[in-house]
Amino acid sequence: MNKRDLLTLKDWSREDLINTIEEAITIKQNPKRYAELLNGQTLAMLFQKTSTRTRVSFEAAMTQLGGHAIFLNWKTTNFTLAEIRDEVRYLSRNVDIIMARLLKHQDLEKTGEASRVPVINGCTEKYHPCQTLCDLVTIKEKKDRLKGLNLVYVGVQNNVCNSLIIGSIKVGMKITVVAPVIHQPSLDRGLIEEAEKSGLYYTTLNIKEAVKEADIVYTDTWIDMELFSDPKFKKEKEKRIEKLKPYQLNQDLLKDRDVLIMHDMPIHEGYEITRQVIESPNSIIFEQAENRLYGQKAILLKLLEKI
Repeated sequence: MNKRDLLTLKDWSREDLINTIEEAITIKQNPKRYAELLNGQTLAMLFQKTSTRTRVSFEAAMTQLGGHAIFLNWKTTNFTLAEIRDEVRYLSRNVDIIMARLLKHQDLEKTGEASRVPVINGCTEKYHPCQTLCDLVTIKEKKDRLKGLNLVYVGVQNNVCNSLIIGSIKVGMKITVVAPVIHQPSLDRGLIEEAEKSGLYYTTLNIKEAVKEADIVYTDTWIDMELFSDPKFKKEKEKRIEKLKPYQLNQDLLKDRDVLIMHDMPIHEGYEITRQVIESPNSIIFEQAENRLYGQKAILLKLLEKI
């Protein structure tokens, strides 16, 4: 059975990505046109990681498209007891599409292999493709283009950073990574090697120089959400905070800079970004979060071959 997944943007062509971004913008402008396209269809949402935006946007998207979403908390299902492939083989016989937000990318790959219906990566330690696709929707909406822009990512090199690298290069956007810390579980050496060949990927630790040439400055939490309050991660958290302090997005860094400010949320105010910057006129953080809804709609419709 042929099916299309979204496990990572690596497997999507530039055309796939651009078309889905454009469709998301059209959906946002004309929601009624799409209101019944998924009538009678069901999305299973499997969560091993906590979530606000991913759950709300996918569930609302499916509902607004005329379908139905089932929320599955990993801890209250037999995914905790059984082989993931077996549970997925069962699950995919009952639903039309699966979105899985898992701790390990290798488990997501097992999900994709076992499922007879499309599988969407709702976030793993390696990649967050839906976030990037929706971020590109927001940038396109604000700048009316993607090619030739310069996105500067500041913070930890992690899953969000990985997907931003992939997505930016595919649409012809320069990405400059300012990452004094690498989250080792997210490290993808092959991705970096390919990015370096593109002519669009740059790295520096000079944040002031990087910001001077930015069209968009993007940051993310310094500590993964599942580790932020974990006492076992306390020492590493303290080390990261100390190392990343000079890389905070604050008014001193961004004054007189006409750049868009992005953050994928959840925000840890006073760490990676200050309240003043969150609320600044250049901040598009909450529009960025809102656009998760329209991007998820476009993803669902594409994978279910409705657009």
